[in-house]
Amino acid sequence: MYKIRRSRLDRFFNEYKVEAILFSNLLNIRYLSGFSGSEGALLVTPENCWLLCDSRYTIQARLETVDTDVIQFSEKKNSLASLIEDQKLKNLGFEAAHTTVAAYREFAACIKGCELVAIGDSLDQIRSVKDPDEISKLSAVASLASAALQSILGVIKPGVSEAFVARELEFEMLRNGAQGRAFDFIVASGIRGALPHGRASEKLISNNELVTIDFGAVLNGYFSDETVTVAIGKPDEQLFTIYSVVKDAHDLAIEAVRPGITCAELDKVAREHIRSSGFGEYFGHGLGHGVGLEIHEKPVVSPRSNLILEEGMVFTIEPGVYIPELGGVRIEDTVVVTKEGCRILTQIPKGLIYL
Repeated sequence: MYKIRRSRLDRFFNEYKVEAILFSNLLNIRYLSGFSGSEGALLVTPENCWLLCDSRYTIQARLETVDTDVIQFSEKKNSLASLIEDQKLKNLGFEAAHTTVAAYREFAACIKGCELVAIGDSLDQIRSVKDPDEISKLSAVASLASAALQSILGVIKPGVSEAFVARELEFEMLRNGAQGRAFDFIVASGIRGALPHGRASEKLISNNELVTIDFGAVLNGYFSDETVTVAIGKPDEQLFTIYSVVKDAHDLAIEAVRPGITCAELDKVAREHIRSSGFGEYFGHGLGHGVGLEIHEKPVVSPRSNLILEEGMVFTIEPGVYIPELGGVRIEDTVVVTKEGCRILTQIPKGLIYL
């Protein structure tokens, strides 16, 4: 599995004309080798792979990795320099997007006769297309999170705080085996629904409000992301109109997902529906983002992205409308691109839930 993932680096060896690539980003290291520790470096050539870690992780690294030589270091940059010298490398690519200027200067001073070649965040795109093992893990964590919210819907009622709902949801996820929450949950009720990132507050939920809940869990290192908007009592009629518009935009976008279209084209499907319904100025963010070993990763589904969708990509579809002093609606599912279209990983039906 990891050899196949590392084979995706071939285009970078060719494009940047480097003999090896050095990884410092721990998520990319985990993706390419299986190592899940909090400190390390990974050196990859077309033929070989070396993982450098300190004594805390040597045994763990040997248990977690395959087809990878594990090297224990006491000082990382010196061990890397020795390895580069032993392999007689003349040029080396590195993750410029994840390397500080100070770290670059310090490392460059340690190596002799080897040119450092900066490779931008395009390296992170190797994780954009998920393999079957990843899709299985993403499906499992999405199921866990969806089930947790469905289990605590009864606590969402007038008189309880948004923060109380968030805590109950997190506890339920942990009881069901989650390793943690994916991010600080958004629970935004009433006029706070106009805040796209309205983290749960001490505001008490009132009757006749909409409540937007954006939540996710972490399991086996993979993240989930889902948003539902529920109705308490009978909210303002305009909010029902907004909900219908956002739901239709969500459904149209999901129907439009297929390999071969660009992220910008997909974004346009939902954005044009919201605009033609008279709410275009109230939908400011992109349609979605990749989900995997991070809660936000590539691909970015926005008007500015010409990345072409491929089978196996996993990302969110989350249109929203946010009107100040009134409230807002967001509806979000996580999908995986299939040969014919997409499959929804998150599991809560997106018709309006009345509580």
